[in-house]
Amino acid sequence: MRRRWMSAVAVTVAGLLSLTACGGGGDGKSAGDGQAAKKQVEVFSWWTGPGEADGLKAMREIFEKRNPGLTFFDAAVAGGSGDKARALLSSKLQANQPPDTFQGHAGAELQGYIKAGKLEPLNALYDELKLKEVFPQQLVDQITYKGNVYSVPVNIHRSNVLWFNPKVLKDAGVAAPPKTIEEFITALEAVKRTKKIPLSIGSEWTVVHLLESVLLGSLGTDAYNALWTPGADWSAPALTKALGDFKTILSYAGPAQDDWQPASKQVADGAAAFNVMGDWAYGYFHNPPDGGLGKKSKEDFDWVASPGTDGTFMWLSDSFTLPKGAPNRDGALAWLKVAASKEGQDAFNPKKGSIPARKDADKALYTDYLEWDLAQWANGKLAGSIQHGVVANDAWKTAITEAVGLFLQSKDVAKLQQALVQAAQTNNQ
Repeated sequence: MRRRWMSAVAVTVAGLLSLTACGGGGDGKSAGDGQAAKKQVEVFSWWTGPGEADGLKAMREIFEKRNPGLTFFDAAVAGGSGDKARALLSSKLQANQPPDTFQGHAGAELQGYIKAGKLEPLNALYDELKLKEVFPQQLVDQITYKGNVYSVPVNIHRSNVLWFNPKVLKDAGVAAPPKTIEEFITALEAVKRTKKIPLSIGSEWTVVHLLESVLLGSLGTDAYNALWTPGADWSAPALTKALGDFKTILSYAGPAQDDWQPASKQVADGAAAFNVMGDWAYGYFHNPPDGGLGKKSKEDFDWVASPGTDGTFMWLSDSFTLPKGAPNRDGALAWLKVAASKEGQDAFNPKKGSIPARKDADKALYTDYLEWDLAQWANGKLAGSIQHGVVANDAWKTAITEAVGLFLQSKDVAKLQQALVQAAQTNNQ
């Protein structure tokens, strides 16, 4: 599975690089009549699926209305969580051919770009827009490196959400969604007896996403957060037990789907009982059929915190950056101003299935799941996502992903833990 997945990434990146070399153009000129066209702003992201693409479109409309002399060029690369997009982005940056702005997860994920000198600080923009007054302090701290801020967060997402189909649980005799790891395993076994898929999964990154929720639920918040401090003991017996829980839970998974959307759809359609996915799934479930599945919450799908994690918000944040050498630097700054704005975030997040990074957003727009999410963000403990760039830099996350890929073949908990120990020793500096 691991080899096939890496080959697919390589093929995708090679194809995209050839397309990048042939098209796009960074000079803001039309290719046909030679006359000057609107200046192009290349916005690089991985938002191509239902829900996320709808949110991006809503921000794009605001951007083009505010900036009639600019045209938005959507350079999005398909693939949930952005693994394929970041592979292509790395190639572009190494070749000194950056997009005007690119999406990145706030936190440790961006440090590699910062240390390599690929990003401009955004302190002046933060001062101009008074962003430190409207963003939560812990978020500003997370995206600050050596006194400088390097990205503009457009949202807050929650990683540790257990989505489930109420009817499938009822048919399996499961009276309530599981609150603990032990209850989760019992519920998975009950669903298995009905011949339904107990747990849906997508491509490899969704398994790493599952792992982080299981680690949090099995270890507890404080022990999970301690894993990311220098000298943390990844060989501890408590982690052995957590990885054993992960193996057991994964044994109930159905065939891996191509990405998170088809895995989520299995739950919405009643083919599967459970899926652990971030709250972007809400937009996909809830949005009308032209951009989602048009399902009814509490009937076709429902949610709780992933087992063992109630009271803790495992968070991540999508943000945009200003690369050094951006072909249209002024256009990039114009995009960042929209991404940072109340109007932009309130247009984007309800469709995306996330909550705003700003504290002054219109709460009336955030209903149903998103109302619950806002309250959880305000009142819960915090833990950072592995898969989505908060706690582990790219090298560390890559090592964890490789360990999980090998585990999917071997199912050997001891080897998985040994690989995670080695990854921490190499990268937890």
